[in-house]
Amino acid sequence: MEMSKSSFKFACKSSPFSPSHPDFIILPDDYDDETVVLKPDDHLSQVVLPSTSIPTIDMKIDHGSLVSKISDACENYGFFQIINHGFSRDLYQQMMDVATDFFGLPYEERAKLYSDDPNVSVRIETPRLKLQNQNRVRMWTERLLHPADPTHEDDYIHLLPENPPRYREVAAAYSKEITDLICRLWGLISEGLGLETNYLQTRLHGSSKFCQTVNFYPPCPDPELTMGVPVHTDIGVITILQQVQGVSGLQVIKDGKWLAVDPLPDAFIVNVADQLEVMSNGRYKSVHHRAVTNQVTSRISIITFSRLNNDAIVGPIEDLINEEQPAIYRNYHFEEFLKEFSKQLETRWNVKQVFQLHPST
Repeated sequence: MEMSKSSFKFACKSSPFSPSHPDFIILPDDYDDETVVLKPDDHLSQVVLPSTSIPTIDMKIDHGSLVSKISDACENYGFFQIINHGFSRDLYQQMMDVATDFFGLPYEERAKLYSDDPNVSVRIETPRLKLQNQNRVRMWTERLLHPADPTHEDDYIHLLPENPPRYREVAAAYSKEITDLICRLWGLISEGLGLETNYLQTRLHGSSKFCQTVNFYPPCPDPELTMGVPVHTDIGVITILQQVQGVSGLQVIKDGKWLAVDPLPDAFIVNVADQLEVMSNGRYKSVHHRAVTNQVTSRISIITFSRLNNDAIVGPIEDLINEEQPAIYRNYHFEEFLKEFSKQLETRWNVKQVFQLHPST
């Protein structure tokens, strides 16, 4: 979907926005994070060329090599891109098509789903960031959030958008196939850790859930003044992302540099999230990433998150702990993690450190 810089109207307001609007973020000169610099105008000098971007893994290679490559990517990058993954090419495109059609609807139609209440399972929102000495300010993004769990489809399918007409049908089929792919990745990740193939599947059975975020980034009049999504890590187990072709926006931190992740045809991007880093006892890395905007072209991403129920107990896997590799993290209920996440939300992003047994000072 192509649009002019001023044609998109965000559902949270009834008129077009510009970076000067007080609800949108203009980052101050001294804004930085405890871990990585966030100022958008620094990203051009920090971005490494895509030739040195995250690993691309062909899932049709022999099994042993596939396990080894995924394990290496989880350890050294926390991100990798997969091709030849077996996901339906038609469904891949259909999901992008209905997402594009949804954000092409009049803002009054999308606004029916708008909510700032995180307890509303199906909603439109514009993510916000809290800056020191400032009110919360909005990112240059609109996103649709909803469950994506085939085993509980009857609980939410009627809440998904009625328009475009095929959204519910396509989203349901996509959720089934994407969660099957996630379960396959769980098996490969388990083997990479030296565990039985079904280890994560068994451990997470009954305590995991899947949800989806469809992000839309309209063209931004001045990308140097704002962000699409600020620097963060994902709070679940793993995340799988589909990007619209031909438009880059995702950036991943590696050795203090930003890697620009250009989308490959029919590929998915997979990343380690916080709970997998804890379960792997720090071996697999949940790394900071962000989304930047551009002046010319709109961008859509479809993200499926593997998360946990609140009562799930998280901690280092016992088989990965020994005298030479003692536990880095304590055990906790995922609800504790969410509470700490809420405390830090919009201000900092060092949630995992709170659960370290011997946090660094």
